[in-house]
Amino acid sequence: MSAPATVAQVSADKISILNHQQYDAPDTLSPSTVLPSPLDQFRAWFTSVQGHVHEPEAMAVSTATPDGLPSTRIVLFKQLDSRGFVFYTNYTSRKSKELEANPRASLAFYWREVHRSVRVVGRAEKVSKEESEEYFRSRPLGSRLSAWASRQSSVIQDGDVQKKMKELEQKFGIKEGQQDADIPLPDFWGGWRILPDEVEFWGGKPSRAHDRVRYLRVEGSSDDTPEWKIDRLSP
Repeated sequence: MSAPATVAQVSADKISILNHQQYDAPDTLSPSTVLPSPLDQFRAWFTSVQGHVHEPEAMAVSTATPDGLPSTRIVLFKQLDSRGFVFYTNYTSRKSKELEANPRASLAFYWREVHRSVRVVGRAEKVSKEESEEYFRSRPLGSRLSAWASRQSSVIQDGDVQKKMKELEQKFGIKEGQQDADIPLPDFWGGWRILPDEVEFWGGKPSRAHDRVRYLRVEGSSDDTPEWKIDRLSP
């Protein structure tokens, strides 16, 4: 039997959630069952949800100005390496400007189909130009053109991006129906890596008695070989 859908009461000036489906993650999560490294644990979880979760790479990225004004948006996670979590964006965007001024961020993944979530808090660094170049060249032609066409987060008029795309097609000599072309990496576009200091794994359980396991980086341990303290948190 499928779980009951969320029931909401909607009026002219108010929305009230009356009930929500029960969570029931497929396994029990505890400090004794997770891997010693949160990056290895994330890799195991991410691998296990392939084919079960729609768009598991979708993640929320939260940044803040130096005086603490927060902003959150959904982006696509692109890589996990030995140091952290990588995504790509325009370096003139709001999130990039905030990361340059205040190089800290939080990430959140929610995998509804398996009742799991992962939360990451850490420090931000730009990936190397070589890494950005390699990823940029792997993108579809249209995505490479749109990176050039967009000054992300700036105010524009209807049709501006489409007009710019047409201009870029002419500039780079792209003919209708062409599937590939040599489009260089824009100097205002590239990757950010979030080096985690805290990672929490959440497994939803009935009656809101959720499993929560948190990794905290041991102070003084290196970014390349960090040590971790692992605790269970109250739901």
